[in-house]
Parts: sequence; C-alpha cells; structure tokens
Amino acid sequence: MKKIVLTFGLIAGVILSVLMVITFALRDQIGFDNGMVVGYTTMVASLLMVYFGIRTYRDTVLGGHIRFWPAVKVGLLISLIATVFYVATWEAMYYRFMPNYMKEYAAHTIEKARKGGASEAELAKQQKEFDEFEVMYRNPLINIGFTMLEPLPIVLLVTLVSAGLLSRRKEGEPVSPDGIPVS
Repeated sequence: MKKIVLTFGLIAGVILSVLMVITFALRDQIGFDNGMVVGYTTMVASLLMVYFGIRTYRDTVLGGHIRFWPAVKVGLLISLIATVFYVATWEAMYYRFMPNYMKEYAAHTIEKARKGGASEAELAKQQKEFDEFEVMYRNPLINIGFTMLEPLPIVLLVTLVSAGLLSRRKEGEPVSPDGIPVS
C-alpha cells in the first residue's frame, strides 16, 4: 500500500503544485473573483489521482475487492501527500513572491463592497477584519493551518465518491440484512 499511496500522492501533489504555479502566473488575467473557481477546479483535477490510486490498490494488491473504509483510508493518505505539496507550494509563493497578497485581496474585496453600496461603517468594519486577519496570516503556522483547510472539502468529496464507486465486497462474503458486509 505504501508504494501506491506514495506514487499517486506524489503525482497528485506535483500536478496540484504545477497548476497552482500556472494559476499564479496568470492571476492578473484570472482575477480574484475567478481565482477560487480556478483553484478548486485544479484541486479536483489533481485529486483524480485518489480515484486511480484506490483502483490500483484494489486491483493489484487486493485482487479486485476493497471495502469502503479501507478505500477511504487509501484515498485520505494520497490526499494528505497532495495537500503537503499544496501547502509547501503556497508557502513558498506567498512568502517569496506575493508578500502583499492579503493587502491586494482586501483592497479588491472592499472596492467590490463599495461598488455594491456598502456603507462607510461596513467598509471600515471589513477593513478592520482584514487587517486583523493579515496580522494572523503572517504567522507561518497559522498560514499553514488555513492553507491545509482549503482543499479539505474537495479531499473529502473526491475520497468518499471514489471509495463508494470502487468498493466491492468479495463473492460469497456474508452480508447483513441491509446489505452491509459482515466481518
């Protein structure tokens, strides 16, 4: 299992990192408003390796049969490796190439709120929240923590769907009346 998890985790991580760097290079064309959509789309694309990793483990190691929870375990391990790549890439880019990212994002968001008719009091409150977050985000441990949380919804979704699609019980394996395999 280690080799499969490592192989597919590394592939997913490299894909995720390369796509993040490309997205960063195109950030002026993509813009802040579309950045989240592009970012999560690249996460889904790279985390397709979770599906292929679970399938490879099922077919090559387990003889074509895997239960749901062992499949989830394999998927989460692959995702963990990919997430480490994601975090490392973000940290390098943020501290090396984008030290003003939070200020730029705050300015964009506040300008958008201003155009949307927000009052000066609302804008001041939003600016204060951004200032507090920026101070927090300068701490590398907090920055890493927030960055690790970003792919979590995609990781869980892709892993659960992949495990559900790929899990199979063995022929003749006993099942409970509601169809759940019994050990």
